[in-house]
Amino acid sequence: MKQFDVAVIGGGVAGLSLAAGLAATRKVVVLEAESALGYHATGRSGAVFGRSYGNETILKLNRISADFFDTPPPDFADYPLIRPRPWLIVAREDQLKMAEKWVHLSAHLKSVEASEVPDASAGLLKSGYAALGLLDQSCGDLDVHGLIEGYRRAIKRFGGEIVVSACVNAIAQHGRSWSLETTAGKFSAPLIANTAGAWADNISGLIGLDPLGLQQYRRSAALIAPPSRVDLNHQPVVLDAEEQFYFKPDAGKLMVSSADETPSPPCDAQPEEIDIALAIDRYQTATDCEVRRVEHRWAGLRTFAPDRTPVVGLDPRREGLLWIAGQGGYGIQIAPALSELAVKLVNGECVDQNLAAALDPRRFIRP
Repeated sequence: MKQFDVAVIGGGVAGLSLAAGLAATRKVVVLEAESALGYHATGRSGAVFGRSYGNETILKLNRISADFFDTPPPDFADYPLIRPRPWLIVAREDQLKMAEKWVHLSAHLKSVEASEVPDASAGLLKSGYAALGLLDQSCGDLDVHGLIEGYRRAIKRFGGEIVVSACVNAIAQHGRSWSLETTAGKFSAPLIANTAGAWADNISGLIGLDPLGLQQYRRSAALIAPPSRVDLNHQPVVLDAEEQFYFKPDAGKLMVSSADETPSPPCDAQPEEIDIALAIDRYQTATDCEVRRVEHRWAGLRTFAPDRTPVVGLDPRREGLLWIAGQGGYGIQIAPALSELAVKLVNGECVDQNLAAALDPRRFIRP
């Protein structure tokens, strides 16, 4: 049995960022069930950073993470982690009340008159579709591969280990130490971190604890060819005010999604034809652009806590159990903030008490 100070269960961006933060002072191992890091939600993300996207707690986490993306540690990344990409939130006449809610949450949003929305969308949205636009110039595209690689290198630099194809099958606590049986061998550590994404409540079950009530939702997306008249370098992320659809540049194509949320068990999510068809229909309705072929399609799971705010903190039911879970659709953009908080909690350092309370797993634990 291999001995460590911390065993991190899950090799997505949450687990990797946490392991990188702890590896400087502790012997850390990351246990990933799949054969590659970031296989599920992390690798299937829309890879965008929206400062105005999320509830009040998420917006606070966005601000913290922005500092990391703008100025990562020396030698962390070979290229910038974030590149400017405005967000344009569009509201039809019947969606103006929802637009007001967006404005209430963020000071970054600037109103765009209906007549100016087509130009603000780089010419994609048709005239008369939107009654109002809200433009956020402070957003950007995130380099998810660069982020994963930066964390991986940091873990290795400090002597940490990463083990793939290590599905955790059994967990037991002996005194102040945990033992974990995996498909890649046995491991032990006094602290385990549950960063297993869609499977986080399953890990709780292996420990013998009640679940926190996390729910997974499938979201599908597709790549299509952009109209020849569109300059993708100046194309913003376009998001419906009620999140009925969005589209954005991606690898020289346009990524479109109906922003679907279909309840799902933890699984290797696959796209449903109806969701892809709905995304294409809404895109065509908003733009008058005909889509003749879908070039690629995929799906991922977004895991939410019951109150749609992430779970970060030590579990009071078992000594040495840390949670980072329920990040929903914000996992990439808030990963630096969540790992920073988690590392401080593990180290017993001072934290923002209001933020820590808002994320504490105790809010879902029955007495």
